[in-house]
Amino acid sequence: MEPGTPRRHQARKRFGQHFLHDRHIISKILLAVDPRPEDFLVEIGPGLGAITLPLLERCGTLTAVELDRDVIPRLRAAAEGKGELHVLQADALKTDFRALTPPGRKLRLVGNLPYNISTPLLFHCLDQMEVIADMHFMLQKEVVRRMAAPPGGKDYGRLTVMLSARCRVEPLFSIGAGAFTPPPKVESAFVRLIPHSEAPFPLGDPARFSALVNQAFSQRRKTLRNALRGLADESAIRRAGLDPAARPETLRAADYARLADGV
Repeated sequence: MEPGTPRRHQARKRFGQHFLHDRHIISKILLAVDPRPEDFLVEIGPGLGAITLPLLERCGTLTAVELDRDVIPRLRAAAEGKGELHVLQADALKTDFRALTPPGRKLRLVGNLPYNISTPLLFHCLDQMEVIADMHFMLQKEVVRRMAAPPGGKDYGRLTVMLSARCRVEPLFSIGAGAFTPPPKVESAFVRLIPHSEAPFPLGDPARFSALVNQAFSQRRKTLRNALRGLADESAIRRAGLDPAARPETLRAADYARLADGV
């Protein structure tokens, strides 16, 4: 290495870092996101800027949320002359996206989500859905399967139900481990989430709905009458038009909403 040459940044396990480098995949991501100059884009976990820089060139301005302070100077240096990059050194799990959103606008979220926090981060975004226009994320392929799973299978669960109540989930394409440095031990996938413009079903009490879904899938091998003990008795289950002997994974999100409204 010549004097003055910056050292190659090593991905850190504690941050769940896997840096994207495959140009073909980057091009597919850009086509899927289709960024426009009028968009207000927020990227979660930009890393070394594989997606950040082409997004910035197309939009002119971009906000990035990055936890690893060591990559931020490299990111800022690489972005010089490409647009206006705002980097927030913060944990995305604790980031208030509402505070980042200009009045009267909605933001578009993009990111290569760290696999070790992807599910809680999705729930964190759900809690702020009113300021989000859409989301495009790279995630573990298994997580994307769970996000879009139909009722009745092992992949269908709490994540599926809670997402379907708030947004449409569109798996777009798979991404092999070789597209990243270091390569993860699992396959990845790219997914689009679009908040519903109108609720797909009545949801009177979101907190009760969430509690029911959470308890049901924490005991998914039990029947509804047993899994929901303490939250919904057998008569309430029947009033919702459901079979108390059914398993939690056979119910649609609308079924849980109807049950929540009746208890």
